[in-house]
Amino acid sequence: MQTDIDPRSLIGRKAFDRDGVKIGTVDEVYLDDATGSPEWAAVRTGLFSRDAFVPLEPSTVVDNALRVPYERSLIKGAPDFGVGRHLSPEQELQLYHHYGLELSLPPEAPPASPPSSAPSAPSAPSAPDRSAGDDG
Repeated sequence: MQTDIDPRSLIGRKAFDRDGVKIGTVDEVYLDDATGSPEWAAVRTGLFSRDAFVPLEPSTVVDNALRVPYERSLIKGAPDFGVGRHLSPEQELQLYHHYGLELSLPPEAPPASPPSSAPSAPSAPSAPDRSAGDDG
């Protein structure tokens, strides 16, 4: 999504699908827990209908409207979690799968190395020296 727009300014804007068909009006914007970036918008799909969650990436704001690059039928078929509540990681995963989006995970941290003050591993005991002059 465009990064130069305040997510709060999306609320109340009309939303349209990829073909320019009106989906509804943006009710709420959901931010990513880790980054604080706008991630999802809940779009009211009709007077007596429900809110459909749409991804804000790769959506754009054009002519004061949210343009969502998916068909209206796919948007209306999105999982319904209700609005006004936090999306759980499982719910977000369902939305990613529904829209066929890749889930971008943070890079894994390298394995932790042992602290430098850790004792070294004990060495194997050495065998007694048996030289040729030993009576043994």
